[in-house]
Formats: sequence, C-alpha cells, structure tokens
Amino acid sequence: MATFLCPLCLWAAETRNILLITADDLGTQLSCYGDPIAKTPHLDQLAARSVRFQTAYVSQASCSPSRSTMFTGLYPHGNGHYGLANANVGFRVHEELIDQLLPNVLKRSGYRTGIIGKLHVNPEKAFKFDMRRNEGFGSREIRKQIGFAREFLNAKGDQPWFLMFNMFDPHVARKRLPNRKRGPSYFPDQVLGLPKKVLRAADVPPWPWQQIDTPEQREKIAGYYNCVQRIDAAIGMLMKELKEADHADDTLIIFLGDHGPPFFRGKTSCYEAGLRVPFIVNWPGVSRAHVSKRLAGSIDIYPTILDAAGIARPDGLHGRSLRPTMHRGTKISWRRTLVAEFHYHGHTPFFPRRAITDGQYKLIHNLRAGELPALTSVDGDIAPSIARTLPANDPVRMAMERAYNPPEFELYDLRKDPVEFNNLAGNPSQSQIQSRLREQLEKWQKRTKDPFVDSDFRDRVEKRYQPPN
Repeated sequence: MATFLCPLCLWAAETRNILLITADDLGTQLSCYGDPIAKTPHLDQLAARSVRFQTAYVSQASCSPSRSTMFTGLYPHGNGHYGLANANVGFRVHEELIDQLLPNVLKRSGYRTGIIGKLHVNPEKAFKFDMRRNEGFGSREIRKQIGFAREFLNAKGDQPWFLMFNMFDPHVARKRLPNRKRGPSYFPDQVLGLPKKVLRAADVPPWPWQQIDTPEQREKIAGYYNCVQRIDAAIGMLMKELKEADHADDTLIIFLGDHGPPFFRGKTSCYEAGLRVPFIVNWPGVSRAHVSKRLAGSIDIYPTILDAAGIARPDGLHGRSLRPTMHRGTKISWRRTLVAEFHYHGHTPFFPRRAITDGQYKLIHNLRAGELPALTSVDGDIAPSIARTLPANDPVRMAMERAYNPPEFELYDLRKDPVEFNNLAGNPSQSQIQSRLREQLEKWQKRTKDPFVDSDFRDRVEKRYQPPN
C-alpha cells in the first residue's frame, strides 16, 4: 500500500474524535430496525439523530475476519485474516499491513488511541493502542467497561482521540467443565442486575429465518434478547459519559454489530441473518439524521475514519468514506451492489463463499459446493438437528440442508423472500438476474484482487491452515 500521510493534514483540517462501538454477534435485533421484541430506547435515540443504514453488511460473518476489515479497510481475502484469531492455525493480517492498521495510522497522526473489550485480531501486540482494557476474551460487566471509558474520555491533554468500545453481548456463554470440557451454550439472562426486566421463552417467537419452534430454542432466543437489552443499557451510559466529558458534539460515532446472531443460518453464513447488521453513523457537522437506503457496511469504516481525521486515503482500499451518504437525497455516485464473503470460522471446514446484493436480489456463490459440507451448526445451536426430524419436503428442513450442503449458486428475492428459503438459482425466469449479479460479482473480484477465484490458491490455503494434531 502506498504511503498516505499528508504533512500537517491533521492539523490543517478540523480534527475529530472518533468512537467506534461494536457488539458481538448483534444482527438487526433492535427496535429502531423494526424488531418487534427488542426494547432498545438508548440505541433508538442514537439512531434518531444519526444516519441509520437499512442494509449494511459486515465483510464476513465471523468475529476476527469481520474486525480485521475495520482495522485495514480490506476484505479478509485482501488482509489475510481468513478465520478466527484463536483457531490456533495462524490466521492473522499480512505482515505488510501492520503499519497501516487503523490505530497505528491514527497514532502516527497525533491521536491518542484506546480499546475497551475484545480485539481478537492477530497479531494483537502490533496494535498501537495507548490504553488497552481488553483482558480476556470478553466481559459482560458493562459498568466496569463504562468506568474504563470514563477514564479514557477524561484524560488530560488536547490530543484528538480514537476509542474502540467493544461489548461482548450477545455472544454465547459456556460453562467450564472438568478436563477442559465445556457445557452447552447459553445466554446469561441477567448480569449484575442488568437487564432489569428479563424476557422468558414465552415472550419471544422463533427466529423467522429458522422457524424452529421448541421451548429450548425459544429460551435461547429470549436470552439473546436479554443480552441485547444489556447492550442498550451500556449505550445509554456511554452516551452520558461522552456528554459529561464535553465530547458529544465533536466526536464521530460509528455503531455496528460484528455479525449476526450465533444461530445456524446466521453467524458463519452468507445469509442476511449473518451478514446484515445495525449500522449507525453520527458525524457532527456532516451528517443529517435520516434512514438511508444506500448500501454500506464495515468495509467503509476505515476510509470514513481517515476522512474524519483529515488523513489522505491510501491506494487500494476496498471501501469508501461514507461522507457523501450523510445527507438525505443528495445525488452522488455510490455503489449499486454490496459484497460479502466467508472462508473459515475455526480451523475447519474451509468453505469459501461470496455473496452480492443489489438491495433486492442476492446471489451466493459457494466455491466448494459438492466437495465437502459447510458448517453443520454454530455455537452449539441445535436447530439443524431438529430440522432433520421434519419431513424431507418441509421448507424449513430444505433450507437448513441447503445451508450446510449448498449448490454452487443460490439466488434470492429479498423483498418476496427475506428469510431466503426459496432458491431461484437455475430458474429460467431469473436467468438474467442471476447472470447480471454473477457478472458484477466477478468484476468486484477482479477489482479487489480476490485470490480465491484460483483453485490452486484455495488448495494452498487449505494445506497451510491445517488444524493442530
């Protein structure tokens, strides 16, 4: 990547503080996104004074690869972080990108940098954070995290600052058992008194994109929503701290989930429940509150932050600054399709996929279809095994089976079929749509230099990241 620091550009432009907020495994389960169960008043308030993108994708629906994009401005296929940092097979960003990691660039440009909560991108020691409060894999003690944020926000000095605030909810938990074993996955309903009002199984419906209705599944879904309530409480506390530190009007705020819920056909998939996340941007002096239909996502975070900081954009980034999208109705040249991908979650299986949408239609290309199955579950979700007890022609069972043994192409009309149960790929009446999206996907792969189009490269990757013996 080219050198891109502009001499004195930080001080020549109006500087901005930057607050990047993430929540683990959070899809669009917020009331401001129309979810009928979620009660998220504090996030609703933030969204009401911000730009809320209706359709926003993460780069990959897996934690470390998703976060690697936020730090590099590149899809995982470009930055090298194909799977989880704790998979113990060596997933990490390419060495030549270390100097261009977001906190490193900002620090060289005069920013004070901090992170609270999970980093989960390798090599962690290469990140130039002045303050780190990310001990352990993740914490649900949000009052403690807010205390760390207060410490950072009230530090003396007149430097601009960048703070990444990461919440572990609504990630699953597992009880530790003897002999390094772990119990079934669950969601803590209440942690240190939060949320005050706990939802129970009878209060929630099954996920529409699973349609598996059992008491056990509803109990987990209720627990998920209780975690979401904790996130909302944390946002309320954090916004209060920002205001009391007199930074409410000079701070760019970006809020998103790192991918969708940890249930099958969500996390680790290329379906909407995995890729689509809440994406809220408040840019004082630049943004005007509205709901945007423009296609955006985590790939745009890095260039947006550089823009806000007055740092020239480097060559080769895969995303764009969101500045042009910050006003309603402004005529701009913006992307007409949005792409996401998948490679690994843990160390197996290696199942590369690509997905492209124009906002209505969506094409998924499963690069290893017919060679091996994809993940058969995620984070202990039992929905796939329940689906296998249904009749062979049941739409729920067919959707589940397609998810872990997919054809090469899947095509969905998201307006008529938002849960992606009816695969239109190969349908003669949809051939033009499929051909158009495939052509646009191939152009994107060429433009972003996607090496996974080469089967020899895929073979080398699979051999390199073999699981430990």
